[in-house]
Amino acid sequence: MDYTVMRSKKLQNQVTTGRLTLPVVILICTLCWVSTYFLFPDLITSATQESLSSFWQSARDLLFPGWAERIVSFLVYAVIGYFLIELNNQFGIIRMRASMQTAIYFLLVTACPEMHLLYAGDIAALAFLISIYFLFRSYQQSHSSGHLFYSFFFIGAGSILFPQLTILSVLWLLESYRFQSLTPRSFCGALLGWMLPYWMLFGHAFFYNEMELFYRPFNQLLTFGEVFNLQILQPWELAILGYLLVMFIVSAVHCVAAGFEDKIRTRAYLQFLIDLTLFLFLQIALQPIYCSALLPLLIISSSILIGHFFVLTNSKSSNVFFIISLVGLILLFAFNIWTLL
Repeated sequence: MDYTVMRSKKLQNQVTTGRLTLPVVILICTLCWVSTYFLFPDLITSATQESLSSFWQSARDLLFPGWAERIVSFLVYAVIGYFLIELNNQFGIIRMRASMQTAIYFLLVTACPEMHLLYAGDIAALAFLISIYFLFRSYQQSHSSGHLFYSFFFIGAGSILFPQLTILSVLWLLESYRFQSLTPRSFCGALLGWMLPYWMLFGHAFFYNEMELFYRPFNQLLTFGEVFNLQILQPWELAILGYLLVMFIVSAVHCVAAGFEDKIRTRAYLQFLIDLTLFLFLQIALQPIYCSALLPLLIISSSILIGHFFVLTNSKSSNVFFIISLVGLILLFAFNIWTLL
């Protein structure tokens, strides 16, 4: 029994702190992406998402040919993974220069072949992550107007392709108040930042006499599906949501219970990530039609919390849970492949 525990403990330490973890994960994910491409070459985005995101659909068809869609999606996820590392290095969320959150992010995305396609949420997730960076920069800053301006600028830019991203502005304002960075001046800066992308869109639409382009994001923002209609979710979406929910609950409980070990600033960042993840789960529950676009955002916040849990725990129970989570991830990937056959 002791020997088994020692082996599992050694496994967790090697995986979470090893230098080869991220390269091995990248290699595995790349092989899985290539394999799923040859297994399911005709895989397309859901009809629901295409009809709801007409602005994004037209932009995608114009900029990316069909054969390049998965390549562009892979590159977008790679950039997000890099920014996850930089976010942790800049703000010390995991108290060490760890890349575990990026490895977890890559594995979660790879486990869902449907997410290998290019969604509006992928581009929005990149803007979303950059926005979080500037929001964190505003923490207890006496002159936070510039940081909030840039943070809300990227929220506004991402919301042009995925209008529901605007809803996060409410949470951003509440969290900036908790970060002690919200003042009348910084609020105006945030408002101007969110409006700037729409000013540019308005100028383009007005000049080319295509005002429908300007109205379209607002019309889509007001498009509501049936509340709590989880029956429209596909099996792979339900599976990944269930997996993320379990991982989030365990990680969030650890953050709250072991919060005294972190600095006050770090606790504020972690609390923000917990609030954000809860907010995204609630948003998916209320409007399941946007699940595919919201999942990349949800995986970002969840990956950081999960990485924080695995890197900073070393008990017997955490080692067992680590192994169970790996097995669960493999089963999740197998289930998603099976549903597509």
